[in-house]
Amino acid sequence: MTDAHLKELEERTSKAEKEAKVIEEELDRISNDDLSYLNDARLEKLLADNEKLKHRLAILENAVKVESTTSSKSISKPVRKRPTLISDISSVEGNICILEELKNIFEFAISSAYSNLVDPPVVLTLSGNNPKFGDYQCNSAMPISQLLKAKNIKTNPREVANNILNKTPTSPLIERIEVAGAGFLNIYLNKAFVEHILNCILRFGIKPPPVKRERIIVDFSSPNIAKEMHVGHLRSTIIGDSICRTLEFLNNDVLRINHLGDWGTQFGMLIAHLQDKYPDFKIHSPPISDLQAFYKESKKRFDEDEQFKKRAYTCVVQLQSGEPDIIAAWKLICEVSRQEFQKIYDRLDIKIIDRGESFYQSRMVRDVAFLKENGLLEEDEGRLIMWGNPDNHDNIPLTIVKSDGGFTYDTSDMSTIRQRVEDEKGDRFIYVTDAGQHTHFVVIEACAKRAGILKDQQKLEHVGFGVVLGEDKKKFKTRSGDTVKLIELLDEGLKRSLDKLIEKGRDKVLTAEELKEAQEAVAYGCIKYADLSHNRINDYIFSFDKMLDDKGNTAVYLLYALTRIRSIARTAKVSVAELMKKAQTTGIKFTHEAEWKLGKVLVRFPEVILKVSNDLFLHTLCEYLYEISTTFTEFYDKCYCVEKNKEGEIVNIFYERLMLCEVTACIMEKCFDILGIKTVSKM
Repeated sequence: MTDAHLKELEERTSKAEKEAKVIEEELDRISNDDLSYLNDARLEKLLADNEKLKHRLAILENAVKVESTTSSKSISKPVRKRPTLISDISSVEGNICILEELKNIFEFAISSAYSNLVDPPVVLTLSGNNPKFGDYQCNSAMPISQLLKAKNIKTNPREVANNILNKTPTSPLIERIEVAGAGFLNIYLNKAFVEHILNCILRFGIKPPPVKRERIIVDFSSPNIAKEMHVGHLRSTIIGDSICRTLEFLNNDVLRINHLGDWGTQFGMLIAHLQDKYPDFKIHSPPISDLQAFYKESKKRFDEDEQFKKRAYTCVVQLQSGEPDIIAAWKLICEVSRQEFQKIYDRLDIKIIDRGESFYQSRMVRDVAFLKENGLLEEDEGRLIMWGNPDNHDNIPLTIVKSDGGFTYDTSDMSTIRQRVEDEKGDRFIYVTDAGQHTHFVVIEACAKRAGILKDQQKLEHVGFGVVLGEDKKKFKTRSGDTVKLIELLDEGLKRSLDKLIEKGRDKVLTAEELKEAQEAVAYGCIKYADLSHNRINDYIFSFDKMLDDKGNTAVYLLYALTRIRSIARTAKVSVAELMKKAQTTGIKFTHEAEWKLGKVLVRFPEVILKVSNDLFLHTLCEYLYEISTTFTEFYDKCYCVEKNKEGEIVNIFYERLMLCEVTACIMEKCFDILGIKTVSKM
């Protein structure tokens, strides 16, 4: 630990000691019967403050003791254990992350070559498409050379690279390593190793790379009750679902939370309007499926009718106090909204658990008291606010209690994170909202850590995203200027995808059921993929014409590509069972450069998934899926899978290539599944 940290602890201890001394002096006066200036309430507060300070002092003094002991020890470089490296191809399953293994190999090599450096950089990258640069590169030589020069050790990057190479242990992953240029280490993969991995996938299916299992809470979608979901909810819903699918594939325990806006003053006007328009709502369910119109009617009355406004405020008070009739009306409105939301979730194949703001109401009272007791709130013009860092007011504070005594979204978010830490036992907390809320979540995290709710190892991650633009590059709206309703967007997608399929003549070769499946796969797939294939931080232009293009990096092109790959074995009249039987004896063997190139792309699946699970950028997976498709096309153009004579009769079947087709299709299907896109056998 640093000297600065020790100094900070000592200063805090000194401050606490001074505060304790002042209180002790006052308590001494009390013991000398000097009570003329002191009432009972003041005495009680002094005693309570004294106990708190004693507790704080004990903690601080213990921390100083530990810090001093740590600081007094001589700082020595930790002994680096040799990582457990793969030594035998047969021990490897199909879920190995090659990049992680290479990092282990070169971490050991570099630390062995330069044991005098503390945490030397291990820089590994994919080499790109030029085979002369190898398959991966270790680019650590240049930064290490700079570190050595700073220590007045004369060297150059090429010499460093050769030293690293001399210390690199042998591995079945690697065929050879070459030092190139100014000091690049070009790494060439072993074909037998890649063949083995793909044969494992062929025989045993796609398994996730091993990671530590975590309890992860993902907060996404989050529409407001009594308002229809619109295009603004589209990105949160699609991105959040794909993040959950990624983390679930890695065997994490994922809780998908829909943090619904189901509480607040707006419910007063909705309930009052419901009582007036449908007075028998408890007996006969009112026809208010169009809650958007119902909301507008009640808002108009609220703005124009003073008597109605007073009744609306009375309804809010009754709702908060739990009056049965008012609660019944509130539940009815919430249920109607949930049913409408569910229609969209069903169409998009989204699984999510509703947990509205109302869930945290009773907890907010408890949590505000907790923050007060720990001296974390301060008064500001009648409000109670909280700073993430009381000594640095760079960001805005949270408003925990309004001047009228009411709670806010900030209060709700603090209760939410505490519940997710203490009750849900979460390790990682992910919030999927627009990028404009980034600062809010920075402050929430800082306040949660200051309050001791979030521990150092726990992460609150804001997954921000840009807005959806129309083709005019302005905020996506209808021609009349209204927000685009999500249900209408999905309907338009269905219509356009059917038109596209008919244009391609697919209605003439597909059954009615197959055509419907293809229509839905294309419609919802193209909407999802267009969103996920863009870097989520950026705004993106919503265009059905571009989404439905069957060329380039689009869902339509990729879905067509997958169905074509699947049709190869059908054309050869080779069943999956027959292919599996052949795999037991022969397996995949690379005899052509195009096969080898495709194989190297396919084995990167684990590293792509691990990257996405860490940084939560789904466009990486989309780019990988597109790379598989284009690389497969190159392979298929150069390598016969099924050979026919002039009469169109099959004269030769290359089973090993059909096996490569099967692995390609399996990995593509898994990518689509993680992106939340359904595939079809025929299109």
